[in-house]
Amino acid sequence: MDPLPNPAPLASKLRNTLVRYHSIGDGEWRGKDATVWRKPSEEFSGYLYKAQGVVEDVTNRIVDHIRPGPYRLDWDSLMTSMDIMETFEENCCVMRYTTAGQLWNIIAPREFVDFSYTTSYEDGLLTCGISLDYGEVRPNFVRGFNHPCGWFCVPLKDSPGHSLLTGYIQTELRGMLPQSAVDTAMSSTLANFYSDLKKALKA
Repeated sequence: MDPLPNPAPLASKLRNTLVRYHSIGDGEWRGKDATVWRKPSEEFSGYLYKAQGVVEDVTNRIVDHIRPGPYRLDWDSLMTSMDIMETFEENCCVMRYTTAGQLWNIIAPREFVDFSYTTSYEDGLLTCGISLDYGEVRPNFVRGFNHPCGWFCVPLKDSPGHSLLTGYIQTELRGMLPQSAVDTAMSSTLANFYSDLKKALKA
């Protein structure tokens, strides 16, 4: 088990990585529909996914529902538990969470330990994370690994009560899984994420 890293340089590196993903030209992304795209990841042998959609609410409230905290477990249908293991400052923590089995349990429940950081970006916010090799793996779970992931949330200039939410996700689920199952799960998970989030914000 690795010791916990120094949060400041990790947070800075993570933010820079997500901003770089955010500047990748549209032509490099491949997708079947207008909301989820993918391209080969630079971090591992899978894909970096990009999801984008307009959400009807203000930036701060949306990000409060996404980042580690009391709201996330209430609405995210994939997440089954979440514990904050360490808090460095208000916007920076280490969390452990578990996810439900997917695709009729072809993908068994997973556990992740992530460093999470929330910071300002343009007129909005960026909440981002990366997995750490920290803490004992709980029985009955496979430990997955999130390479740099994050959500940019910025207000729409012509419609202040709406925000553009753009996510970059590259999750290494680990375990013996066919890539086709992983791709199917990732696309449906990201689509569900938006619909679940929109329902929670309207509740």
